[in-house]
Order: sequence, then structure tokens, then C-alpha cells
Amino acid sequence: MDKTPQQSPPCGAVRGRAIQTKLGLEVHAYKGIPYAAPPVGPLRWRPPAPLPAWSGVRDALAFGPDLPQTPNARLRGPVHLEDCLYLNIWAPAGAAPGSLPVMVWVHGGGFVGGSGSDLRSDGAVMAAQGVVVVSFNSRSGLFGFLAHPGLSAESAQGVSGNYGLLDQMAALSWVRDNIATFGGNPRLITAFGVSAGSASISLLLTCEQAAGLFQQAILHSPGACRPLATLSQAEHAGLAVGPDINALRQLSDTALFQKTGLLAPKVRGLTTPRVLRPIRDGWLLKQDERPAFKAGQLHTMPLIVGSNTDEGSLLTASWPIDTLAQYREMVDANFGAAASEVFALYPAQDGPQARARVGEIFADTQFNYGTRLLAQTMSRFEPNTWRYLFTRRRPHQTDGPHHGEEVAHVFGNVSSAAPGETADFNATDEAVSSAMMSAWLNFARCGNPNGQVDFDSLVGPQFHWPVYEPARDNFACFADAQKVGEHWRQTQLDFLDGYYDGIAT
Repeated sequence: MDKTPQQSPPCGAVRGRAIQTKLGLEVHAYKGIPYAAPPVGPLRWRPPAPLPAWSGVRDALAFGPDLPQTPNARLRGPVHLEDCLYLNIWAPAGAAPGSLPVMVWVHGGGFVGGSGSDLRSDGAVMAAQGVVVVSFNSRSGLFGFLAHPGLSAESAQGVSGNYGLLDQMAALSWVRDNIATFGGNPRLITAFGVSAGSASISLLLTCEQAAGLFQQAILHSPGACRPLATLSQAEHAGLAVGPDINALRQLSDTALFQKTGLLAPKVRGLTTPRVLRPIRDGWLLKQDERPAFKAGQLHTMPLIVGSNTDEGSLLTASWPIDTLAQYREMVDANFGAAASEVFALYPAQDGPQARARVGEIFADTQFNYGTRLLAQTMSRFEPNTWRYLFTRRRPHQTDGPHHGEEVAHVFGNVSSAAPGETADFNATDEAVSSAMMSAWLNFARCGNPNGQVDFDSLVGPQFHWPVYEPARDNFACFADAQKVGEHWRQTQLDFLDGYYDGIAT
């Protein structure tokens, strides 16, 4: 086994590490490769700057730094630094240049955290199946999405914010230009991600500048299709961080991170724009996703999109809504004149029921609505559109599956546990993981999760994942046993569609 594989892409030569996977197959890993100049000092709050090719051989043996954020035991970067624009590659040993499909993972984290070093999305097991897997870090929080009048005044386009989205486009451009050396086909790139990562992919589907950066997409629980903040709204909010951009640029990355709470409240609005995430700046993002999708103004491509059965309970567990009065106050604040319809659709008779309904409303507004609209929209133009619902609860789990719990299954990492976590899984989880990873790999190869062979042999007898049909609102259900379902939360999502129609007029 070659323990120090080496490649020489256009960016410069890199030295990686050989990994023996649990299947006994060798994968070459290259970690911590920079894809843009460090966004520090005068480059803070600037679009990612190109990095000249280096001379000599660069070690790519360890993950680069994670962005400053709340501690997360699953992240494996050595430190938290603003200098975070690095990517990681896992490729099968001996892959011929340009021969394999490429899967580029866009991490989640609510636009305030996350990393390509996340243990759950380690790409070694997936790459061993014959694809090239890439993950990367991008700026988030105040580093990636601060809009400010002072920053807009510096910009040639007169805009600010969306730096994290520009990082993602820079990473995808790097992959297109360099991945062939590692065995990847730059004309067969599948962008896939979870939560904020898939929300970003959804936005890139509407972005002219992102055309051609990827040819297929898989979106896990996309936070998509809610109203976006305008540039002026986000600039006004950004003034709370400080009026003087020059002074803000002098802050350490630690000091800047500590100001996150000024723009990221503990309890988010459910139907109102957020300012610390991608915004409608009029240049990169010219309109909200929902009207763009309704008008068919998006890059069409094969698509998988799905969500989990319990997207909201964990993410709202800390919200101070424990009584019926607090529940009614939250609904009134978010839905106004439509509050009575919400109470009818999400009824509660006591505090525990109210808390459960909060989780459901959060799930529907933040994830389930966008999932369905993406499937409905893409299927109008691209027959290769599929929807899924992940329902597998881990052993001893009484609720869930929660937001993001499917990620380890897709990457074949259900047995992995971060320090302090319990590897709570069994043979059923391994079977669900095998089914999902096989479907994702098939899709990466040919734009069809059923592949070019009999899908029954991969996920069990009599199961075939049908294409999405809006009239049926059908989906593959990844559960203890795979099956096909229809009309997931139709009544609630139909209400939200009508509600958004009303506030758009």
C-alpha cells in the first residue's frame, strides 16, 4: 500500500495519505487543501481571492482549521480560525484521471457553523465504492454573511453579505478545475448537502453566476423557499455589530464571533427573513427562491430532495415556549391574521402539546415546505426528480429521526461516534445506510438512484424508487423496511403555500 500518495493538479502538488477502509478497499485522502486565499485582514468581508499555484509538494495530511463557532465534538479541525477556506478529497486508489463521478458535500450548520471535517460526513467509505468525494469549509456567521453599508460602499457591485455563498462557488470552481487529477470527472459533479448546505444549493439553482458548477444535486432537509432579507434590511441590521467597518476589521476572529448573537436570535422567526444567512442582494441573488421556482427560473438538472420525520423537536427544544399562552403568542407573531388557521392545523390543549406543535410548525416552515416545492418545481422540467423521507429511528430513540440524523447513514458512518457520544446503532441501521448510500452513488453515476442495474438487489425485494409525481407527492421512505409513501403533511404544506401567496401580494 502506498502510504503517501501524491498528485499534481493545476493548483500545485499535494501529498496525501492512504486509508484502508472497513471494506478492505484503499482510498487516498487529501485533507486541508486551500481553495482560496485566507480571508483575513484586508480580505475579511471580501469575495474569496484566488490563490496562486504553489511550488514544491504541499502536505495534505490533516483537516484545515474550522471556522470560529460553538464547540462541536463531531468537527475534527485542529483549531478554530477565520483562515478556514480548505477542502478535502477522498478518491479510490488507482483511479484513472477524469474517470469517476464527483460528489461535493456542502456542510450544514445553520449558516453560523459547521465544517467539512464533520465526522458523520467523512468520505472514505463512500469513495471506496468508486466515486471521488469532496468536502470543504466556507465562511458562515458574521464572517460569511454580514451585510453593512460600509461594506456595500467598498463593493464594485454595491452589495455586501453572501460571502459564504461566494466561497461555496469558489470551492465548486476549484473542483471543476482540479479534480480530474484525482480521478474525478469535472463534467459529472453532484452537489449534495444538508440543512444550510442544501439551502445554499437551492439558492445556487437560481443564481446565474453558478451555472455549470454542478450537473446534479441532492438536497437533505433544505432550509429553502422562505422570504429572504433584502440588502437594505440586512445592512440596517448589520449596523448593530458596529458602525465602523475599519474598526470591525481590526477585531480578532474570536472577538468578532462573540458578536454573533446580535444578529442571530435564540428564537428565529418562522415566516420572516433572517439576516445572518444568504440575502437577496440584487446581484448574486436577484429574487427569492419561491417566486423563482414558481416561474421556472432555475438551473434544471437531476435532483433528489428529502427530509426527516422529526425536523423540529430537537432544534426548538431550548425555545422558551412551555405554555399555551406562549404558544399562542408565537403563532400570532408569525402568522398574524392567519393564526386561527394555524391553531386549527396544529392544535394544542396543554403545554406539552404546545411544545410538540412548535416543533412541527418549525419543521414545516423551515424544511418540509421547501422540500416539497423543490420536488414540485424540478419535476416540471426534469423527469429525473426524486423525493425521500427518512424515518429510521436509532435503537432506544423515542422521537426523531431528528434534523441531520440521516447524514451518517448516507456516508456509511453510522458506527462512528464523537467523543462523549454513544454509537447507538444496529444491523437495521447498517441496512438502511447501505440502501441510502447505494441510491446516492447510483444517482451520482447516472442521475438515477435506481442505477443501471436492478435496484431490488440493493434495497430489498419489490422496492423500486419511482420518480416524483406532483399529483401523488410520492417519496421513497427510508425506514426499517423501504417503501413508497405519498402526500407527506399535505394539508399543512398546502396552507403554507397559500399563506406565502397572501404575504407576497
